[in-house]
Amino acid sequence: MDTFLPVNRRDMKERGWDQLDFLLITGDAYVDHPSFGHAIISRVLAEAGYRVGIVAQPGWQGVDDLTVMGRPRYAVLITAGNMDSMVNHYTAARKLRSTDAYSPGGAIHRRPDRASIVYANRAREAFSGVPVILGGLEASLRRFAHYDYWSDKVRRSILLDSKADLLVYGMGERAILDIAARLAAGEDGKAITDIRGSMYPASSIDEEEGDLWLPAYEEVVSDPKAHAMSVRDAWREQDAIGGRRLIQPHGGRLVVQNPPARPLDTAELNRVYELPYARTWHPMYAKDGGVPAISEVRFSIVSSRGCFGACSFCALAYHQGRCVVSRSQESVLREVNMLTRFPDFKGYIHDVGGPTANFYGPACERQQDKGVCKHKNCLYPSPCANLHADHSDYLSLLRKVRDVPGVKKVFIRSGVRFDYLMADSDDRFFRDLVTHHVSGQLKVAPEHVSDRVLSAMGKPPNEVYEAFQEKFFALTKEAGLKQYLVPYFISGHPGSTLKDAIELAEYIRDMGYRPEQVQDFYPTPGTISTCMYATGIDPRTMKDIYVPKGREKTWQRALLQYRDPHNRVKVMEALTAAGRRDLIGYGPKCLVRPEEKKPPARKPNKRKPSVRPGGKRKRR
Repeated sequence: MDTFLPVNRRDMKERGWDQLDFLLITGDAYVDHPSFGHAIISRVLAEAGYRVGIVAQPGWQGVDDLTVMGRPRYAVLITAGNMDSMVNHYTAARKLRSTDAYSPGGAIHRRPDRASIVYANRAREAFSGVPVILGGLEASLRRFAHYDYWSDKVRRSILLDSKADLLVYGMGERAILDIAARLAAGEDGKAITDIRGSMYPASSIDEEEGDLWLPAYEEVVSDPKAHAMSVRDAWREQDAIGGRRLIQPHGGRLVVQNPPARPLDTAELNRVYELPYARTWHPMYAKDGGVPAISEVRFSIVSSRGCFGACSFCALAYHQGRCVVSRSQESVLREVNMLTRFPDFKGYIHDVGGPTANFYGPACERQQDKGVCKHKNCLYPSPCANLHADHSDYLSLLRKVRDVPGVKKVFIRSGVRFDYLMADSDDRFFRDLVTHHVSGQLKVAPEHVSDRVLSAMGKPPNEVYEAFQEKFFALTKEAGLKQYLVPYFISGHPGSTLKDAIELAEYIRDMGYRPEQVQDFYPTPGTISTCMYATGIDPRTMKDIYVPKGREKTWQRALLQYRDPHNRVKVMEALTAAGRRDLIGYGPKCLVRPEEKKPPARKPNKRKPSVRPGGKRKRR
C-alpha cells in the first residue's frame, strides 16, 4: 500500500512537486479505497505518471480551499461524490437527512446542493483558463435534460449549468486517460471533442452519419412525449459497440455525447482494483472518528461491473452499462489475502460482488462483439432465450475465497438477482448460497407483488419470487438450518394504484411480516421510473402509466407499515378511498381497528419528590 495522494502544499513538497498536473475536487471525504470514484480516478492518473492532488469537501463560499495546492497544469476534475448530492442531502419526502456517511463523523452540510455545478463555478473563479472536467455519478446521470425531483421541473444538462469544458460519463478510467494524454500533449481542452465516454458543449457541429438528435430541452420541458423519447433513446444508446453519437439542443447551444467508452477488459479491471490504495480514510479525519461509509466496504470486494438486470428504478445500467465485465479469480484472491493481513480483520468478507452479485459475466456471447440489444432486456419480462444463466464461475470464486486461510465467512451483500438464479438449471450455487453465505437472514428484493407494478419496474412476475422463496426454505430445511428471507418492497412506484398497494399490504399481513424499513419510491435523476413519474408515460412502450402522487403516495407508503400506530389514520383514509373498509375492523384479516387503542392509564406517582438543599425539587 502507498501513502495518500497530496492534499496540501506540505504533501507536495515531500514528493518534490512544485505543481500539480490535475486537481481533483470531490464532494465526499477523501477515502483512498476502490469503492470511491475519486480514489479510482486519482490512482489511475497517478499510475500513468501524472501528479494528482485531492481537495475533499472544500468550502464553497469562496475559492481559498481550492487554491491550497496552486494552479494545476492541465485540468480541474470535479465529482459530487459517490452519490448525487441532492439524494445525499434529502429523503424521498424531501426532508433533510440527519447524517452523511460520506463525510467525516457522518456530519451533514459538508457539501453544497448540486455540488458539481457549485464546485465547477468556483473552479472557474480560482483557475481562469484551466479546463474544468466533470465526472462521477451526479454528472453522468444529469448529462442530458432531466427531471429534477427537488425543484419539480426539467433542468438543463449539467454540462451547460456548470459551464464545464468536458463531462466524462460512466466508468471514466479510459476516457480520463485519453483526455489527460491529449492535454499533456498541449491540446486545448475545448478542442477535445472526440473522446469516447465524454460529452462537450458546442454552438454547432458537423453532422456525421448515424448521429441521433434527441428532442431539444425546450421540447422536453413542454411535451411529456418528447421527454419520454429523449430518455428512451439515451438509454438505448448506452452501449460501447452499438451506441451512436447523441446531440441535444438547448436554446442556441448543443450538448454532444460521444459513444460510450469501451469497458475495461478483465486484465485492465484487475489492474484498477489492485492499485496501491491506502484503503481507508485520510488521517486528517481521525479527530472526527473517521468516515462512516468505509465500514460497509472495508472488507468487501468488487468482483464485477455492469448490470444486465436493468430495473426501471435503478440508474446503474445507465451509468456502468449492461455488459458485465469481471475481475479474474486470481485478482480477487490476491485482494482477499491482502485483507486477511489487516490488524482489524476478524475473518469476515462482507461482500464479493458488483451492482448485482451473481452477475459475474456477460449475459450472452452476442454482447461480446455485437453489443447489448436495444429493444429488449435480458431478464424482463422473462429470461431471453440467449441468456447464459450460469453461476459456475462465481461459485468457484466464492469457494476459493472461503478456503483462504483466515477467512471464516463470506457474505453476499450486493444482492442476488433471484430470477437469474432461478433461470439456472444447476442448483449448486443456490445450495452454497443457503449453506455458506447467509447469516440467519437473506435480504432479497421482490419490490412488489402486483404483476402490473412489477412490469413497470422491469421485474419478473411475483410467481418467480414465490418459486424462489419456496426453494430457499426447502434448501434451508435440507441443510438443517433456521434462516429467513427479508424481502424489500417499494411503495408508490409508477404503475401502482391504491388497489395494488392494498394487495401488497395484505401479502405482508399473510406473511406475518413486519417490515421495519421500506422505500417510498424516490425519483432520482436518470432512471426510467423517474421519467414515468415526471411524464405519466412509460418510455419503454410510450404508453400512459398511472402515477401516484401527493396524498395517495403517502397512503401507499403507510400501507406497507400498516401496523405502525403513526400510520393508522393514513391507512384508514387509504382503505376508505379504495372502498376497502372491510379491512378496517377486529378480524384476523383486518389491517387496522376502527378506533385507536387507548394507552393504559398512568398510575399516580406516590413517591416523595426528591428535594435538593435549599428546598428546590430535584430534576429527573
